[in-house]
Amino acid sequence: MGSIGLNQRNNGQYLGVTEPISLGGPSEFDVIKTKELEKFLADSGLYESQEEAVSREEVLGRLDQILKTWVKKVSRAKGFNEQLVHEANAKIFTFGSYRLGVHGPGADIDTLCVGPRHATREEDFFVELHKMLAEMPEVTELHPVPDAHVPVMRFKFSGVSIDLLYAKLSLWVIPEDLDISQDSTLQNADEQTVRSLNGCRVTDQILRLVPNIQNFRTTLRCMRLWAKRRGVYSNVAGFLGGINWALLVARICQLYPNALPSMLVSRFFRVYTQWHWPNPVMLCAIEEGSLGLPVWDPRRNPRDRSHRMPIITPAYPCMNSSYNVSSSTLRVMTEQFQRGNEICEAMEISKADWNTLFEPYPFFEAYKNYLEIDITAENNDDLRKWKGWVESRLRTLTLTIERHTFGMLQCHPHPCDFSDKSRPFHCCFFMGLQRKQGVTINEGEQFDIRASVEEFKHTVVGKYTLWKPGMEIKVSHIRRRNIPLFVFPGGTRPSRPTRVASESVSKSRISNSVQADKSHVAGDNDKDADLSGEPRKRKRVEDNGESNSANSKCLAVSDGGTEGSSLPIKLPSIASSCSKEAEEFAAKSRERMAEGGKKDIDFKEETCERKQVVDSEENNSAIASDGSVAAEPNRPSGTAISSFKAEEIAIEKITSATSINNVAFQDELDELEEYGSVDQGKELAGNMNGNPVESLAGNGVVGSRANCLNGGLEELEPAELPVPFSNGAPVASSKTPPKLLIRLNLSSTAKTPSTSR
Repeated sequence: MGSIGLNQRNNGQYLGVTEPISLGGPSEFDVIKTKELEKFLADSGLYESQEEAVSREEVLGRLDQILKTWVKKVSRAKGFNEQLVHEANAKIFTFGSYRLGVHGPGADIDTLCVGPRHATREEDFFVELHKMLAEMPEVTELHPVPDAHVPVMRFKFSGVSIDLLYAKLSLWVIPEDLDISQDSTLQNADEQTVRSLNGCRVTDQILRLVPNIQNFRTTLRCMRLWAKRRGVYSNVAGFLGGINWALLVARICQLYPNALPSMLVSRFFRVYTQWHWPNPVMLCAIEEGSLGLPVWDPRRNPRDRSHRMPIITPAYPCMNSSYNVSSSTLRVMTEQFQRGNEICEAMEISKADWNTLFEPYPFFEAYKNYLEIDITAENNDDLRKWKGWVESRLRTLTLTIERHTFGMLQCHPHPCDFSDKSRPFHCCFFMGLQRKQGVTINEGEQFDIRASVEEFKHTVVGKYTLWKPGMEIKVSHIRRRNIPLFVFPGGTRPSRPTRVASESVSKSRISNSVQADKSHVAGDNDKDADLSGEPRKRKRVEDNGESNSANSKCLAVSDGGTEGSSLPIKLPSIASSCSKEAEEFAAKSRERMAEGGKKDIDFKEETCERKQVVDSEENNSAIASDGSVAAEPNRPSGTAISSFKAEEIAIEKITSATSINNVAFQDELDELEEYGSVDQGKELAGNMNGNPVESLAGNGVVGSRANCLNGGLEELEPAELPVPFSNGAPVASSKTPPKLLIRLNLSSTAKTPSTSR
């Protein structure tokens, strides 16, 4: 498969499963913006020093020698003669950000040790090699994780963080020129070896399938930084990790093979804002292979049908690398893509800059309701292990809440943890909560998620085999005004009106600026929407909602009785008028969006506006598709407008349908979505045996964070389900749906395994 990518590049053919959207080269504007971007990335400290780069190479060389010594020692201990001991070999490979060339200062190095068939993982790697490393003074913080999905040995070598995996091949001797990109290396390999090899195979394949590696690296550095700043960089939390972002960027590089990083960033947001999930993102066709290993295919594998945001790895066996994404986290990422797209459009008309794009997301100002997940342990070592386990299970809390509330309550997990320095051996995680937008709201309607929380806590404690006394978990529902101070920089709560208004106002200015410029360029005489009072209006609604909630004894996710007021800093849309054609396209696009709580994208506005304005090349240098330059640099020519429309059509075609092995896939996927909805309904009904809240009817709740600390409890009215159930199936009812109350036992902690199992 790797040779295909090289041949395509050398022969001038396109890379990927479709033709490129544009083969146009960079304009002068692109060159300028790319230089600005590179300077911004450098000023942000994303590049390591030459001294650190040399130190990493020395560590890898030393580690390679240690592994070769280890495998010879193992071979001798197992009775091999001296000739075989002399020929015994182990080889080290790198993958991840280091192999891709996008690592930063202090980043760890993902490494893979490939050993012969007689060097086992359980005894030789995790026991014998562990002993050798533990005896070396250069090695610190040695932590083996043999029971992980991908077994790993973590440690620091001369201060450099190393994640070391092991792959046992069916070879007696590992050749020094071993090429693990060949599928034959997977012959007779166990599951752990296949998973361990997959990281290296995927990384190498990505580098083969991008047209320009340097442009790919710069763009990927940019997107990784953006994702971290906007709080959507975390595979474990249900967002996207490093390999996911690499695959998304690589696909954009395939679609715009001659573009510079500034344009690639802009097209990244433009394409993925319009992407019709769950259509998969693929760098190459999925091949069945000759070894019979399972590959991603929702036509055959029922589990694959539930994936919200498939991003398929290019190396055999091709798998979905983003299976952790939920409806809630997909909604968050879709909104961030939309914001990035609007800012990039504003940058094209000099109404925004790179600083605007990379503004940190004000997570603790974005919602009125949060879940706080506190964990504690007896010592640092226990806390580190306990924290890692709880963090790995947090996404199940999101999924459970989505399932128990029928997708009506959406969660936004924060990808980082926080520590209260005044409390030893403690850390906590946070989730923002809000009602699903665009649905009918009954005044005073609330949600009860106590059953979801109890199920999560029971699973976390009950399934952790390394549980020790002192390992506790507590889940609390808190309001925004009660967010603990230790989560804020310097321990000081920022001025909320300023923080909330800053993002809304800046976004309003960007939106109005883009709208005004587009109307001028395209001759649109529609009056711009007046959004200047929007943040202030939302603040009043929000404050009223909070004051009303303060008088209630219930801890509830409510919207103050006003629709759309649950997200005070939601970025306003660009006002515009659309043609009938655009409205029809919008309706079609929304119908294609997968069900299950996804945030619909307003294609109507986007399409209408984009039909009225040209992209950055035409807007700044007026370079037409045929290479000619227009006489007026600030006004598009007819050819340029046609070029823009052609690009929009190409984007819509690519984002709407994908093929697997050149077989039409979209129609089959549409049919499977219907079956998936039915399956999901059955699964939901099966999990709702009777009323899941009745077992908690006797629990009290705490009315505020202060009461929680004081141990105070308040009784709430009996909980009810929104739809009555009979034998596990919903029964039609003409009655008004009853209230769903949030009832969290804020003072309770998880039971010990002895009592919970």
